[in-house]
Amino acid sequence: MRRIAAVLAATLAFSVPGHAEEVGRVGVDWVGNDIIVEAIADPKVEGVTCHVAYFERSMFDRLSKGNWFEDPSNASIACRQTGPITIGDIDRSPEGEEVFRESRSIILKTLRIKRIFDADTNVLIYLVHARELADGSAKMAISTVPLFVPGR
Repeated sequence: MRRIAAVLAATLAFSVPGHAEEVGRVGVDWVGNDIIVEAIADPKVEGVTCHVAYFERSMFDRLSKGNWFEDPSNASIACRQTGPITIGDIDRSPEGEEVFRESRSIILKTLRIKRIFDADTNVLIYLVHARELADGSAKMAISTVPLFVPGR
């Protein structure tokens, strides 16, 4: 199963702007379910890194419940300034821009991070949510990074 997920992730990596690096893995229970923590640097905003945590089901859990290909849509995000911020050519529309996308099932679900620029408050907003082809998902989380300029 992990080999299939790895192949899909590698395939998506060529079409997805961001890259995630696993920085933590916490065992949740005795059957092997884990919480994964990944670091994702914003590819167009140097100096901003987001950390995303999500649940990964074990093979035992998949076999016992009969739902082989799906992981829950739950995710948490925290984005912070990790160096001097340099903003590249970002989408400044209200819809924002996708920073990262990762498959969470074989076909139907992806975990996504969008960046939205709030010009009125000079803040970058990062939204993590799952997208399912059929129904969508109401589970989401946001994090903000203020663009403070000393002396202003």
